Amino acid sequence: MRDFHQAVTAITKQVVSLVDKNPTPIILIDGRAASGKSSLAADLKNALFKELEQAPRLIHMDDLYPGWEGLQLGSYYLNQQILQPLSNGKTAHWQLWDWQKAERGRADEPGNGWREFAGGTPLIVEGCGALSRVSGELAHLRVWIEAPKELRHARWIERDGEKFNDYWNIWAAQEDEFYEQQKSKQLADLVIEN
Repeated sequence: MRDFHQAVTAITKQVVSLVDKNPTPIILIDGRAASGKSSLAADLKNALFKELEQAPRLIHMDDLYPGWEGLQLGSYYLNQQILQPLSNGKTAHWQLWDWQKAERGRADEPGNGWREFAGGTPLIVEGCGALSRVSGELAHLRVWIEAPKELRHARWIERDGEKFNDYWNIWAAQEDEFYEQQKSKQLADLVIEN
């Protein structure tokens, strides 16, 4: 699918139909860095809020990675702390990664970054590593966003600034390894070209 707006409309219709059978459908949005995952997730969240009159829960993988070399561990954390508990009818509990302190919040500190979600509304997870073989089995809708490397790199610099340009290759190498192992694009129900 090439049109971003049409994709949001199509996904919204699918999720609304899923809510009739499951109050907490899980939607995974994956793709390489700066491909448009956050934008699609935000638009989808707004569209679902209008349709369902309740806000879906949105989780960003950036809040789960344990640092710049943590793509694989962030994906594992998503599955263990969030998706598997929800799939078993339990409340998910997780802790945000503090990028400034380079650690997950400590239990003895106020505002330690703990979050929880018991379901009852759609869950959207967006970010590199959201769609793996394990998470794909637990999800109700799997989306992959494709964008040219040059465009993605320009967006990365625009979004994060030149000081983060050194991380581009570190992150891209992790993506190569993860997506080769997990075959995330092939697991997707919908591929969007952005």
